[in-house]
Parts: sequence; C-alpha cells; structure tokens
Amino acid sequence: MSKPSFVDSIVGWLREGYPQGVPPQDYVPLLALLRRRLTDDEVEAVVAMLVASGEVPVDSADIGTSITKITDALPSEDDIDRVREHLPAGL
Repeated sequence: MSKPSFVDSIVGWLREGYPQGVPPQDYVPLLALLRRRLTDDEVEAVVAMLVASGEVPVDSADIGTSITKITDALPSEDDIDRVREHLPAGL
C-alpha cells in the first residue's frame, strides 16, 4: 500500500479530530496549523542538491530556489532556516 499523500493525511486528521465537521470559529486556526512544512527527507534532498552543485555557501534566496525546485511550493522562512541548519559547517 502506498503512503498517503499530504492532502490525504490532512483530511484524515481533520475527520478524526472533527467527526461532526469543523466549527466555523476553528477554520482560521486550523488553516494556520496546516501550512506545509518540509519533511526531513525534503530538507536532506535540498541540502544534498546544494552541496552537489557546489553552490555552498548559499544565501536564503538560493535555499528558497532549491526548495521550490524540489517541492513545487514556495518556502517558508522556517523551512529555509531548517535547511541552513543542516548545511555542512564551513562551506
């Protein structure tokens, strides 16, 4: 059986937590929680891409561009910081 998609995981989580449906006052807080975050594997893939390309050291724009290439989504500042923390020191 294949791994559920990101959207399938969210829908399952919502159905489990709100079996009677989401109350209107909870929509905004839920949307804030559901913002996409890079997985650990995606962080590693971005780091590997940057190191392999010889582009290190990099700035936030370089990291953001690499994240977008891998995820087809705009990166958050948190995701950029997570990638930066995993880049080899001194490169």
